[in-house]
Amino acid sequence: MQLYHHPFSLDSQKVRLTLEEKGIDYTSYHMNPLTGKNMDAFFFRMNPSGKIPVLQNGSHIIYDTIEIIQYIQRIVETVSSGGNGTTLSSNVIEWMHKIQEWDSKYFTLCHIPVKYRLYVSKFLRRVIIARMAESPKLASDYHRKLKEAYDTDEKLKNVEVLGQNKDHLEKLLDEVEVELGETSYLAGEEFNLADVMLIPVLARLELLKLEDEYINSRPNLADYWAVVRQRPSYKKVIGRYFDGWRRRKRLLKTWCFICMRSLLRKY
Repeated sequence: MQLYHHPFSLDSQKVRLTLEEKGIDYTSYHMNPLTGKNMDAFFFRMNPSGKIPVLQNGSHIIYDTIEIIQYIQRIVETVSSGGNGTTLSSNVIEWMHKIQEWDSKYFTLCHIPVKYRLYVSKFLRRVIIARMAESPKLASDYHRKLKEAYDTDEKLKNVEVLGQNKDHLEKLLDEVEVELGETSYLAGEEFNLADVMLIPVLARLELLKLEDEYINSRPNLADYWAVVRQRPSYKKVIGRYFDGWRRRKRLLKTWCFICMRSLLRKY
């Protein structure tokens, strides 16, 4: 089983948390979206959207986050029950979809200083154009990705789009706060896949230094966050990359790579 992912990717974190919680062995391939690694032709042939994560198990390839997680769950349940896999509860599935409906991309990008965001955006557009020239048979897919990049830049200028995205997040966290007032975890008293979906969202808020506004202002959520971040899966998937000095080291390394490639015009 191979997983194409990156520590920066919110959806990648969700899948990796699932794999770690379920104890599934896999081969890890890093595809840094900030350096355009996910634009390489071999990856585009596998997944024309260029998005991560992607799970490959033999000839079976999945690139929808929830489908990947449910696929992993089916494997675990089938093995543990001797071929008679069970299904997730409707409440867990409902929470999984509810969390996944919030698009973290615009929220994350709008909290990055404009000059850095535009620099990276320009670099990635040049990467796409370079890959398009190298692989003309994939030109239509690359052109679609290029259009998506321009559309993203335009939406980041739209106050209404950003406001709706922020409101969506606040509404989601308010619902989580209510749920955690009744149960220890989302959708029950035991840690489950709904929690796996939520943890990366909270980690992203902390990475952006917004925990006081969005997490600590909600007592139940703050207590929950203090508990779940102690889990071994969190420390391996997220903590080891973004806690303390590691966060600065990883971001600085990526930034230096982008600057050097831009200077040398090697896309």
